[in-house]
Amino acid sequence: MTVDDDAFAIPSRPERRYPRGGGVEYEGGTTFSLAPVPEREDAWLRGVVETVLDGEGYTYGDWFDLPMPLYLVHDEATGDVFRVSVRNSRVRLHVLPATESGGLRQFFDRLRDSADGVEWDVSRRVEGEK
Repeated sequence: MTVDDDAFAIPSRPERRYPRGGGVEYEGGTTFSLAPVPEREDAWLRGVVETVLDGEGYTYGDWFDLPMPLYLVHDEATGDVFRVSVRNSRVRLHVLPATESGGLRQFFDRLRDSADGVEWDVSRRVEGEK
């Protein structure tokens, strides 16, 4: 997918479910995959992501005990909240129910600026779409 104004359009949002056992689950939704060309290791990607998140305008946390980095991100300028994960040589942006395209696009622009000279392949996956 070319990285144009429509690259971060959100055709489907997840729905929140609150199971009886507690917690929150998401059903459905859209995920954007950002892959550097040529491929880079996860450690390098994590460093670039954290450089972006440590810059102005973001509040974030990695509170989850997972075998990969997973950040809950709040973009203070746009008000958007979304998840960012790093795994298998990709950065993934996970749309939450109230996420808008502006916050995702701004994160990508900052990621691209922080990884000066790196080309990115941007793709979108809509859960349930074939």
